[in-house]
Amino acid sequence: MENPEQRDQDKTLICDPTQINATQENEKIIEWEDFGHELARLWSLTSALKEANEKKLNLQEKLQYLIQVKTESLTRLNELEEMRERLVARKVMIGNMSTRCKVATEDAKKQEKMLSTELRSWLVAGTSLSVARKRLQESNRTLNEKRGYIKLKNMQRKLRARQQYMISQVSLLYPVKILVGPAQEQELESYPSSSRLGNSSVSKPINCGTLTILGLHLTMRPFTKMSFFTDKKEVQKSATALGYVAHAVSLIASYLQVPLRYPLRLGGSCSYVNDNVPPAGPTTLDLSWKTPLSATVKPVEFPLFLKGQDTTRAAYAIFLLSKDIEQLLNFIGEDSLGPRHLVANLKELLRCVKSSEFIDTS
Repeated sequence: MENPEQRDQDKTLICDPTQINATQENEKIIEWEDFGHELARLWSLTSALKEANEKKLNLQEKLQYLIQVKTESLTRLNELEEMRERLVARKVMIGNMSTRCKVATEDAKKQEKMLSTELRSWLVAGTSLSVARKRLQESNRTLNEKRGYIKLKNMQRKLRARQQYMISQVSLLYPVKILVGPAQEQELESYPSSSRLGNSSVSKPINCGTLTILGLHLTMRPFTKMSFFTDKKEVQKSATALGYVAHAVSLIASYLQVPLRYPLRLGGSCSYVNDNVPPAGPTTLDLSWKTPLSATVKPVEFPLFLKGQDTTRAAYAIFLLSKDIEQLLNFIGEDSLGPRHLVANLKELLRCVKSSEFIDTS
């Protein structure tokens, strides 16, 4: 029995004339004599197609292998690129380290030079110290002997005599005398009844006499009440007298080899007193021991005259000058008469130095 689908297909072929014509056109009539040749040709074509398929498969396998190799090579290239970047970073890091090493080497050389210089200075200082120690030991051995002690006392007496002579010349240059007679203004200082009173605030009445230096005496009025009607000559005389006192104190301090606590800047009637005011920042304990005193202390000048100056600053300058005289008095073992007795303290200082007790004091 025929298949219904095949029957329907045959019907469509019979019914469709275009398909019948196309089929007839594609059909090729082969003669029996040529059938063997045609069959051989078809067999060769089949063999060629089979070989082509095999070659295609081989080429496909080779292409797949090449693609795999290419992928692996790209992966290797990426890895090599990353390694190259890391190598460049290592080179940069090594270059930086070499630069730092060079800088550290140069710093080490500089430190070595500085240390060698300091070591040489310490060696020199040690040598000097050993020499000074030997001299000190010799001096101690000499002083332990009776002759050495006597020699030291004689040298001290000679030094004191020389200092006494030099300071006596200062007293001749700036004589301090008592001006006897009534005075019409309040004096800055009045000469006490005794040169060594227990209470420094006690003084003689003004009409009994006032002290003058080179004929000039100091008055208190310009320093307490400065006005437009103040006598200019009186102000100038006070400034000149203060300049005399400052010069005398400076000379006496240099002869006694005493560094003044409040240094003086001499300028005649326009002299100044320096006060080393500590800085307002860190305290003294916070300062490094290597920091010099000149770098941490700023001196402030106070005028010893009133012309164009504040009366308070001028009065404070007189107070500092009086403290310098008190320092010199304490150095020779004497007491001050008080900060208000400026010229009196100077006269007491000159009197004590010119006395015979000054030379006999050990």
